[in-house]
Amino acid sequence: MAKRIIIAGGGTGGHIFPAIAIANALKQQDAAHQILFVGANGKMEMEKVPQAGYDIKGLDIAGFNRSSLIKNIGLPFKLAKSFFQVRSIINDFKPDAVVGVGGYSSFPVLRYAQAKGIPTFIHESNSFAGKSNILLGKNVTKAFVAIDGMEKFFPANRVVITGNPVRPSIVKAEDVPKAEALRFFGLSEGKLTVLAVGGSLGARSINEALEERLSDFVKKDMQLIWQTGKTEMDRWKKQASGKAGIWVNDFITQMEMAYAAADIVVSRSGAMAVAELCVVKKPSVFVPYPFAAEDHQTVNAKKLVDKNAALMVKDSEAKEKMVDAIFALADNRTQQQQLKGNIEKLAIVDADQRIADEILKSI
Repeated sequence: MAKRIIIAGGGTGGHIFPAIAIANALKQQDAAHQILFVGANGKMEMEKVPQAGYDIKGLDIAGFNRSSLIKNIGLPFKLAKSFFQVRSIINDFKPDAVVGVGGYSSFPVLRYAQAKGIPTFIHESNSFAGKSNILLGKNVTKAFVAIDGMEKFFPANRVVITGNPVRPSIVKAEDVPKAEALRFFGLSEGKLTVLAVGGSLGARSINEALEERLSDFVKKDMQLIWQTGKTEMDRWKKQASGKAGIWVNDFITQMEMAYAAADIVVSRSGAMAVAELCVVKKPSVFVPYPFAAEDHQTVNAKKLVDKNAALMVKDSEAKEKMVDAIFALADNRTQQQQLKGNIEKLAIVDADQRIADEILKSI
């Protein structure tokens, strides 16, 4: 029987892409399921979700601004307004279930659904649960998590280990011929290729570390696929101008091509980046974003480092150590194979289907 399901949350690709993957998995089970997304006005979900073919309603809500307390003056009013908007959306749509994927827009939606007795589910992608999810987790039907040990955040009898949903195109990245992927970026075959990604806004520490050593990549006859993010893109492009074997842009639309072309990846360690790198089995150097809530990116990276499945360089030490760590790994084929073999063991490729199954059998 067809169900009506709301998926709430967003703010970053790390929340939006798993949400879309879950929606797709639900529709695969039964195309008659009706799915409505709820996000925050002005955030990237308002663009990405319609592109994926789903309807979305926007809330006038903002998160707590840690850097500028004065910007939080209007927060109680926005929160109150969002609860009225949520009430209207839920009462109109009459969902059989509400799924929260993280991001501050998920909180009022799930809170109201819980008050109405509607089954609620959360997906916690990180190894350290966010505050909203911890609060909501006390009353959810199921809490879907990426790794074991999450009972310290959620009631043990409601925790289901599913892994993190990865975009289908990423799962199929290993089917892309490497030669084709290198051509996509205008690069040559037979040269070691490094992929550097810092998220949609970029990672200053990664970008600045690369900026200072671009000529060393050229001297070593290594290639670089450099996703800079939007912040100061012109600066990074200027530095790379005229240097052979370096592709640079603010965003990579076809990440499966980037993964297929890369021999080594340097990346932030958000939950989705980690999940994707496990699936594509790449030797990786993580530079955790140090200001993530509860420093969860460092926790994410350490889980892999402890299993000899990745390397890690602190953000504060990136300028001094990151590129040398890349070059040392590039020169050590044995270590590359060890990291590749160990990270592959952590891959989960069907998390979206596991989550869809659990939702549908619980409602």
